[in-house]
Amino acid sequence: MDRMSTLKDKLKTDLTASMKSRDEVRTRTIRMALAAVNVEEVAGKTARELSDDEIIKVLTKEAKKRREAAEAFSGAGRTEQAQAEVDEQAVLEEYLPAQLSDEELGKLVDEAVAETGAAGPQAMGQVMKVLNPKVAGRAEGGRVAQAVRARLSA
Repeated sequence: MDRMSTLKDKLKTDLTASMKSRDEVRTRTIRMALAAVNVEEVAGKTARELSDDEIIKVLTKEAKKRREAAEAFSGAGRTEQAQAEVDEQAVLEEYLPAQLSDEELGKLVDEAVAETGAAGPQAMGQVMKVLNPKVAGRAEGGRVAQAVRARLSA
């Protein structure tokens, strides 16, 4: 319980550095990320220390929130708020694994379909079950589901 994840250590170190350099966007974003991690750690029946993989899931969720908020703000013509959300998302993505390209995702989908022998849209669950651990944190769930759906209905 006393061994902190290296990613959480990095976030705390970067928070201190951003505060010293007076980088407001970075400071605000990292504080929010650490708060989200802390909330996740105390969620449930007992408090626990999150692993790096679990922290990546939390950060991915936060980055998705920023992307959706930016789209909503720009759709409402509120460009300043949209830009603030985009800036925060950029900071969060520095801590996330590189996203899969469409070609890489397509290749993984093909492998998962071959592995499960799936055919037709009704087999989507089987393919997703095999595929999700392989793409964890490197592709958004909706994007993965869309790629699987397209492959199975082809």
